[in-house]
Amino acid sequence: MLLFGADIKLAGSLSLAVSLPTMLVGFARYSRDRSFVVLSENLRFVLVMAAGSVVGSFIGGQLLGLVPNAVLLPLLAVILILSAVKVWKHR
Repeated sequence: MLLFGADIKLAGSLSLAVSLPTMLVGFARYSRDRSFVVLSENLRFVLVMAAGSVVGSFIGGQLLGLVPNAVLLPLLAVILILSAVKVWKHR
C-alpha cells in the first residue's frame, strides 16, 4: 500500500490473493514431512484460532463498505505498531 500507493481496501484484497498460492505451497510442503502433527497435539487452540479467523473475516467483509479509508489507515498503523512491539518484546 505504501510502496505502490494502492487504496487500503484494494491492498488488503490483493494481499489475500497473493497469499493464497504461498499458503497452498506451504501446506503441501509441510504435510509431506508430517510437520502438521503439532496441530493435532494442539487441536483446541487450532480450532479456536480458525473460528476466530472465520468470524473476523466475515465481520471485516461486512464492514468493508461501511468504514472509510480515513479510519482504516490509522487503525492499520496502530495494529502494525502494536504487533511490532509485541514481537520485539518476545525476543
